[in-house]
Amino acid sequence: MNRYEAVKRRESRARTYASTFEAVFETAEGIRMRDQDGREIIDCLACAGALPLGHNHPEVSEALLRFIGSGQVQQVLDLTTPAKFEFVQTLFGLLPAEWAERAKIQFCSPSGSDAIEAAMKLTRYATRRHPIIAFHGAYHGMTGGALAAMGNLGPKTDSGLRAGGVHFAPFPYRFRCPFGTDGEHTDRLSIQYLANMLSDPESGISKPAAVIVEVVQGEGGCIPASDEWLRELRRLTREHEIPLVIDEVQTGFGRTGGMFAFERAGIVPDVLVLSKAVGGGFPLAVVVYDQALDLWPRGIHAGTFRGNQIGMVAGKVTMDILRRDGLAEQAARTGALLVDGLRELARRHPALGDVRGRGLMIGVEVVGPDAADGRPGPQDGAFAQAIKRAAFDHGLLIETGGRHGAVLRLLPPLIVTPQDVGEILDRLDRAVGQAEQRRPGGRRDR
Repeated sequence: MNRYEAVKRRESRARTYASTFEAVFETAEGIRMRDQDGREIIDCLACAGALPLGHNHPEVSEALLRFIGSGQVQQVLDLTTPAKFEFVQTLFGLLPAEWAERAKIQFCSPSGSDAIEAAMKLTRYATRRHPIIAFHGAYHGMTGGALAAMGNLGPKTDSGLRAGGVHFAPFPYRFRCPFGTDGEHTDRLSIQYLANMLSDPESGISKPAAVIVEVVQGEGGCIPASDEWLRELRRLTREHEIPLVIDEVQTGFGRTGGMFAFERAGIVPDVLVLSKAVGGGFPLAVVVYDQALDLWPRGIHAGTFRGNQIGMVAGKVTMDILRRDGLAEQAARTGALLVDGLRELARRHPALGDVRGRGLMIGVEVVGPDAADGRPGPQDGAFAQAIKRAAFDHGLLIETGGRHGAVLRLLPPLIVTPQDVGEILDRLDRAVGQAEQRRPGGRRDR
């Protein structure tokens, strides 16, 4: 029995990525990994976006080795340490300056889910209100409160979860407008829907403790909200005195072409949730929020590993490198190059129905033949899975998400070069072609 099969035999049925990619990943550098057979694999998953600098960045590795050999404390609950001081100073130096002056930080147990739980608890305590408004297609984590705010019903089905207290509003998903339009008016209609929900005395929804949103929905299918929509959402939440929670667990730290995704719209949130890249690839999660909300008492949100020193050291160095090397701007440039290439592939492969995203957070929606009225064909999750598996055969690691699992998701490290982009496109082109040949009935034209 090989090592993959030995682990598979012992591992839970709830495992995810390992059930698709049947390999033992042994070494990695930058955007490339090698498996047990020495096969090179281009990583366009980057630990679900947690590796902005790719694998084993030498400066991060050197900083960690210095820290481990320094004699500094490595686990101390939430006590103050040199690593914590440096991390906080660096993070607050990246925030919009005026907001940073008013901001507080809460270290959470080291997962984005727990940071979402903390944000929900914070706003509920501060406002003395309970309802939360989230959006269709949202993904905020897998613990109870975070799962309640998830749009995807799959993980909730038969889980025993009672998702009370969370109400859902339409997200501006233009390619498949939830209001049945061609997408031109999706932004306006979704904001209007939310405005009516908040102002209608018979909406059935009490004034919420918070509105929680992703600037670009990740697991929901790489769907970006426009700057105009975000500005209207910010205006609306201020008008109704509702804290706005922005979940940047996946979009933060250069991923979407700016240090934080919300900045492009010229807004600031009341609460910002960060994880993944904030720890430089190591477990770390924080909530940054306006001091006006800092009303909760000592110890109301705690956890043993909320002071992960290794995550702080790696995160500090990662933030320094992101800023020094202009990697957010590089992500915008290489992301645009990748999107252009994907749209060219879509012209040759009709199943690639929509290419979207921002920076290096990109989704390609896989569809069946167009409907008779010219609207997009149905999502084809089975064919998306076939493309994903064929891509892995060609040495390209991508993931699927979105409705029916029909969106190919590309989240390469921010250090990806134009040359790398060309190779990614070539491998994906061959993978789609291979999947088309194996598809029952062969290639399907629109």
